[in-house]
Amino acid sequence: MAEPRLSEDGLYYWDGRQWISTLSPDGRSRWNGYAWVPVAPMAPMAAPVYPHYQQPATVRVPTPWTKPMQYAVGVLYVLTGLYAVTQPFWMSGVMTQAFNQSLQRQGLNPTVSPPPPEFVNSMSSMMSGVLWAWAIIVGAFCAVIVIGALMRWTWMFWVVLVFLGLGALVLPFSLFSALAGYTPAASLYEVPSWTAWISVVFGVPGTALFVWMLVALIRYGPWATTKTAAWAGASPAPVS
Repeated sequence: MAEPRLSEDGLYYWDGRQWISTLSPDGRSRWNGYAWVPVAPMAPMAAPVYPHYQQPATVRVPTPWTKPMQYAVGVLYVLTGLYAVTQPFWMSGVMTQAFNQSLQRQGLNPTVSPPPPEFVNSMSSMMSGVLWAWAIIVGAFCAVIVIGALMRWTWMFWVVLVFLGLGALVLPFSLFSALAGYTPAASLYEVPSWTAWISVVFGVPGTALFVWMLVALIRYGPWATTKTAAWAGASPAPVS
């Protein structure tokens, strides 16, 4: 008896004239060349697993303008805070002297009686206390701004932009007062005219910084950062 001739995969056999499928019509048996052998049931195919699609998050990355802008805001408000903290040490004597000079002028007028010494001492103490309270508040506020600038808080960008914008509006009046030798406090006390130049000294760089931040906001965004898409687990590359 001749050996049956099966194909290499066992799916067909040669009957002498053609290749015929070894699988039975009902698909339950397979011819091995000698007998019908039950076909083992096939395991169901597992559904393909596709990775879950995640929408990339939008983050802000720094630009070449970001770090210089942070440092510029930090330096400006560090100097402002130092000026505010040191102001009671040198401004207290100036205010006391101006107040005493104002009282002396009143004493020259015979129709006005001079105030008692207790009143003068209490007013001097009150002015000193006001200067110290103002120094503490401004110093703490400047410290928060410096921290927010270094941490690149978005809300702090808007706070700084508003304050610098107000300073830019006041700068022309401060410059006029400095050139004219007039200060708002001079209407009440004899405050030295050079104090008017302090507002100009801080106002000029503040106005320049305001313009720079405004241009950066229009060109990039807050703190000169630009938006980019970041996938989970990936670190966004800085924009050059």
